[in-house]
Amino acid sequence: MKVLVTGGAGYIGSVVAQQLLAQGHEVTVLDNLSTGHQESVLTGVAWHQGDISEAAEVLDSSFDTIIHLAAKSLVAESMKHPERYWHGNVVASLGLIEAARAANVPRFIFSSTAAVYGNPVTDLISEDHPTAPINPYGASKLAIDHMLAAEAAAHGLAAVSLRYFNVGGASGSLREQHDPETHLIPNLLKVATGESPHAQLFGTDYPTADGTAVRDYIHIKDLARAHLLAMEWAKPGTHEIFNLGTGVGSSVREVLDTARTVTGRQIPVIEQPRRAGDPAVLVASGQKAAETLGWVPEYSLENIIADAWTALPDSD
Repeated sequence: MKVLVTGGAGYIGSVVAQQLLAQGHEVTVLDNLSTGHQESVLTGVAWHQGDISEAAEVLDSSFDTIIHLAAKSLVAESMKHPERYWHGNVVASLGLIEAARAANVPRFIFSSTAAVYGNPVTDLISEDHPTAPINPYGASKLAIDHMLAAEAAAHGLAAVSLRYFNVGGASGSLREQHDPETHLIPNLLKVATGESPHAQLFGTDYPTADGTAVRDYIHIKDLARAHLLAMEWAKPGTHEIFNLGTGVGSSVREVLDTARTVTGRQIPVIEQPRRAGDPAVLVASGQKAAETLGWVPEYSLENIIADAWTALPDSD
């Protein structure tokens, strides 16, 4: 297939592009490098540096699929500057959907998020869990899910939303390089390499076993593979939602202990109050993705941290 990957110079996008190329697909990347990296654009892709608003200049009827990964994705920023998320996620994605319709692109795979569920009311979050986002980031992603459902019903688009939980790890040299870095694992590894003096532990009074937030961690290679399976599965006139999770949660303290074991370093942390907009527990049921797409995660939390550690240039 011929595939446009928006955000293909970013962490997730570059690994999705890597797997698409490995399976023989023709890949075009559109990325403005606001958070992506030129060196993550792989040899073999057609590269266009630009905003999502320029997609109409790239797309034509030869494209089979759009995998839409470009987004603003910081919960704390969305609480302080919600307007950035309505423009950068909702308005931009609407324009991309319209460009897809104009070019007769039949498939659309969307990077959604577990943040659409807000504070969960069940231990395992399935796709029929109520959506009640508690931050503008999650609300913006949910709005795009609704747009895709309407587009599929009205115009026959084959659309899939993949709701991510917590992603980590590396695929070869392709790793997390966010600035600022807000994700737990890379920040712990920065301390392990000596780049940072300590990590911050946000919230020790959650209603969990050890008082720290619990998340479902997925390896980047498992996550990327789900996009290819969704692309092959997508059906005209339908919008389907899949949660991508392992069904097993790990607390911040458990991640910290695993990182210390993998790296052999102390990794000091400073405890801080909770961050606004962060729920206590987010763990996904991956049953629907397993049964429908044949997607089953292959990597453990230890694999995730070990691969992320190995990918760092100064991890020795």
